[in-house]
Amino acid sequence: MNTLVRSALLLLVGGCAATPPPSGLPATPPVISTSGLERVLGQDARALASLFGPPELDVRENSARKLQFAGPICVLDAYLYPKGGREPVVTYVDARQPDGRDIDRASCVAALIAAHRR
Repeated sequence: MNTLVRSALLLLVGGCAATPPPSGLPATPPVISTSGLERVLGQDARALASLFGPPELDVRENSARKLQFAGPICVLDAYLYPKGGREPVVTYVDARQPDGRDIDRASCVAALIAAHRR
């Protein structure tokens, strides 16, 4: 009887598994929100330093640059690229908690600004 109950439960749980979308339908790309990042996107390195303080890390590769800012709540990586021969500006940011877990990028920006103002 115990085996019968286990088998029935496995069939029920197996029926809840996600099924892939039918082939032929285009996959929807993930939406990456920039809401809350207005104070960072499009800014140059000087503007970031005045907002967050000096970066913990400054990596340059050809004309691209990565600045890393860290605080007690999170770590923010800002990626700067030149546009039209001008100075590099932030085109993308990534954020994580100090232990590596994901964190909302806008929340990280707000936490770093608050920590710098103290």
